[in-house]
Amino acid sequence: MRSNDDDNQARLGPFVRIGTIRTPFDTAQGTPIQGGLSGKEEGRVVIDPVYREGLSDLDGFSHLILIYAFHRIEKAKLKVIPYLDRKERGVFATRSPCRPNPIGMTIVQLLEINEGIMRVSGVDMLDETPLLDIKPSIPAFDYHTAVRCGWFEPHLKRIEEQQIVPLADSRFHD
Repeated sequence: MRSNDDDNQARLGPFVRIGTIRTPFDTAQGTPIQGGLSGKEEGRVVIDPVYREGLSDLDGFSHLILIYAFHRIEKAKLKVIPYLDRKERGVFATRSPCRPNPIGMTIVQLLEINEGIMRVSGVDMLDETPLLDIKPSIPAFDYHTAVRCGWFEPHLKRIEEQQIVPLADSRFHD
């Protein structure tokens, strides 16, 4: 059941590309830094034909969790200066793509499924991103009401007050 893209498969290690995420973003510069903040940006998730049967019953869900590979990251870093901040932080306290295992996750809104292609909104990944998995988003499982956001709290308040959509720069991509 593996995809035929051997070069890509070597880069994904034990993971299998089940599809490709297509977005309007060719470079990190100007890409929304979080799907939940972009909201309106649409993309397509093109599922490899061998995995399309797995989309059965997904059309009843409004939101999906896409798990994907940060395919353009060449080097992991344990300390990074995240978007919206000026202080160096431990990578595990951020959502930086420069991780030891370059795996990303975004919750998107499912707009339509048609012949193995899903139209979604809320994309924040680069075009041609390898898709590793899809999970339905279920609020009772995925959302928590009493949360703390550590060092990010002041940034979150600024985003809410100013109603801004933060965009990425090129700091994690050479």
